[in-house]
Amino acid sequence: MPTEADLNLLLALNALLSEGSVAKAAERLGLSESAMSRALARLREATADQLLVRAGRGMVLTPRALVLRDRVRDLVQESRAVLQPAGVDLDPGTLQNLFTIRANDGFIEAFAHRLVSRIARVAPAVRLRFAPKPDKDVRPLREGLLDLDIGVLGEAGPEVLVQALFRDRFIAVVRDGHPLLAESEITVERYAACGHVVTSRHGRTAGPVDDALAGLGLARNTAVVVPSFNTALSVAAATDLVASIPASYFEHLRERGSLRAFPLPMPTAAITVSQMWHPRLDRDPAHRWLRGVVLDICRPLDEPVAPPTERT
Repeated sequence: MPTEADLNLLLALNALLSEGSVAKAAERLGLSESAMSRALARLREATADQLLVRAGRGMVLTPRALVLRDRVRDLVQESRAVLQPAGVDLDPGTLQNLFTIRANDGFIEAFAHRLVSRIARVAPAVRLRFAPKPDKDVRPLREGLLDLDIGVLGEAGPEVLVQALFRDRFIAVVRDGHPLLAESEITVERYAACGHVVTSRHGRTAGPVDDALAGLGLARNTAVVVPSFNTALSVAAATDLVASIPASYFEHLRERGSLRAFPLPMPTAAITVSQMWHPRLDRDPAHRWLRGVVLDICRPLDEPVAPPTERT
């Protein structure tokens, strides 16, 4: 029969195989690097395999470790489900999970403080880790590196469950005293004639706003492309450039300074922001509780809850 130490080693093994790094595995489990290194030494002895070997400045998994990775991940997920209270009897106050949520800076700025405050109040032993969202790769969900992926509907891959959180829209933001504000009506022609600062993680110069303008036979002058909404607002505050950002980001911005927002002078497609997760976590009580909290802090009070759908 496995001992308590063996089960602790299984958790360490899962972290090491998932992260491919002693330092990252230690951070994931809240351990010191020296403690994780000792765990790796014990795992190497138990499995008669090196598991992780040096490759340049990093480490890579051995063939045996690659074979074990998915099996170990499933074993850890199953053990957590067995050892947690079932269904409605779940007491959030007893949870000690570390949940990893991937989201862009707009969502984190708008909602992270509300999520942290809610969880600290009802589940003080739960820890949150917000991971950056550099791309749309769904593999971290499949591999158990993420608990939730939050973003625009359509970014999910096969077998991923999706639930809409809220609908958003782009608005325009300028500095106080901007020439566009000098007249009572902001026409689409005046708007398009301005210089613009665009936000794109991948350096793209065009997006939904440009599509809407093109439908009217207009184009805007994109003077600057920046990687984050916060940087776009900083540029807009110091120049005559116009920033286009999601309304939710600006509405929840705690420090607006002298910035002024107004609706875009032409219709644009609405943005649906959703939470996505792997089906293996769908019935996990702790994960269901987390999804409920996220949905609750995002959903307008008068909007019904939509059930999750599976992306195929």
